[in-house]
Amino acid sequence: MTTPQHEQAAACPLPTADVDRSDPGYREWLKEAVRKVQADANRSADTHLLQFPLPEEWGVDLYLKDESTHPTGSLKHRLARSLFLYGLCNGWIRPSRPVIEASSGSTAVSEAYFAQLIGVPFIAVMPRTTSPEKCRLIEFHGGRCHFVDDPRTMYEESARLAAETGGHYMDQFTYAERATDWRGNNNIAESIYQQMRRERHPEPAWVVATAGTGGTSATIARYVHYMQYDTRVCVADPENSCFFDGWRLGDPAVHCDSGSRIEGIGRPRMEPSFLPGAIDRMMKVPDAASVATVRMLEGAIGRRAGGSTGTGLWSALRIVAEMRAEGRTGSVVTLLCDPGDRYLDKYYSDTWLAEQGLDITPYARTLDAFLATGRRPA
Repeated sequence: MTTPQHEQAAACPLPTADVDRSDPGYREWLKEAVRKVQADANRSADTHLLQFPLPEEWGVDLYLKDESTHPTGSLKHRLARSLFLYGLCNGWIRPSRPVIEASSGSTAVSEAYFAQLIGVPFIAVMPRTTSPEKCRLIEFHGGRCHFVDDPRTMYEESARLAAETGGHYMDQFTYAERATDWRGNNNIAESIYQQMRRERHPEPAWVVATAGTGGTSATIARYVHYMQYDTRVCVADPENSCFFDGWRLGDPAVHCDSGSRIEGIGRPRMEPSFLPGAIDRMMKVPDAASVATVRMLEGAIGRRAGGSTGTGLWSALRIVAEMRAEGRTGSVVTLLCDPGDRYLDKYYSDTWLAEQGLDITPYARTLDAFLATGRRPA
């Protein structure tokens, strides 16, 4: 039985709501911005895989993936490109509106480069202790530095600036692991395996990374699992960082009260992009060991690198010594993250070491002994 209401509904169907926000001008801008970012990748050659000089009879080979040769000089160039494509394709980055990022420096340098490439303003929210050379590079690429005294406040200050300006807070610490295509598409893991194909131990026993956002270790570990390799992934963590404790304890709420002295890695909180369950092993590396190792690296291969490279290389050398002690052969890969000329007033300055109360002498002796005998660093 039909009612008057049913009859009225049949006679007068509800209208279809329809809101069209198409913006041809914006879509043309977006297409051109994505093209420019993709063109940067297309004209960039892959980074080198350097062999660290170890005696061949040890049966263990050590390599450094040299990310310092990117156009902006660091591993973060890959991340910044991925973050910009992610933000553009999600509709978050808009013409004339600033991109804001919380960064200890290298990511900000790379993001300033891509912001300038597509013609949007860029603001880097950074600790006041960030190296002057990184600040100079951000400004060289058209960015602006906005300093905070407490590194723990970078997140809130970045969000505030984005709300105040109508811009986009990139938030590398949340989106690093999801912006990168971890299945391949020339990510850092795929590049390592392709470059290792003709080595005597082509499938690494270990890949050692360091964690700032956690995105690199997540990408490498996911790719290893996806490709069904037997490689294990180790993450090296500096002092004044909570990643190691959070991973060891299984506690995502851990935090520490001071910022890392090793720029680019180590965080006062467990960042969302750090995936503890994806990795196999972690090491907590003393800052003095990181500095001693990066200084040793210059003598070994004639290249200066940043402190985060020292953190990863110290851990890689421990694994090499462990493999030797157990009679295992194979290969180990770690990263050369950025160039040392950004840190001449820090890791290559004896004055800075004294001010920080860091004595690298015992670690330098340990490294010398290791290179001479193969005994494991402490």
